[in-house]
Amino acid sequence: MAKSATVFKAELQIADMERHYYADHAMVLARHPSETDERMMVRLLAFVLHASEDLEFTRGLSADDEPALWVKSLSGEIETWIEVGLPDERRVRRACHRAKQVFVYAYGGHAAQLWWEKNARDLARFDNLQVIELPQQATRELEALVARTMRLQCTLQDGQLWMGDGEHTVLVEPLRRYAGKGAERV
Repeated sequence: MAKSATVFKAELQIADMERHYYADHAMVLARHPSETDERMMVRLLAFVLHASEDLEFTRGLSADDEPALWVKSLSGEIETWIEVGLPDERRVRRACHRAKQVFVYAYGGHAAQLWWEKNARDLARFDNLQVIELPQQATRELEALVARTMRLQCTLQDGQLWMGDGEHTVLVEPLRRYAGKGAERV
């Protein structure tokens, strides 16, 4: 019998000083059986970086044609496509053709660096793409915040993200590897 997804609840208090976005979000996260705590927390971090009322988690690992998160217009067009991990170059290319803005949050330390070196030339032609690398130490520290019910305070300022639960606080300093000419900043 196949394992089912594990359900987590998260309450986020977001103070994004850069976008002047201040809001609370309550959500339910389904962690696919093959997903690690680290990847789930990177998805949550990506949500914080792009938080809006229209941002949604997708079926993710359960669907080959959907990203980790997206924003869709009322007419069903994909406004923002957000991938986490080290996606195949063809997947990113398809995303760039389907969405107005595409973000890839690469993580995994040396593996993320190698992925970028391998794909940089092919991906650099997309003006609607941004590739952001997350430091491995930070993404691993995010695992300390994992609980079936999470209450997290998230503050973004000066290119830094602080995420904490009252006992632990993690500093994440994303490294922008690539931002196309038409790419909006986060």
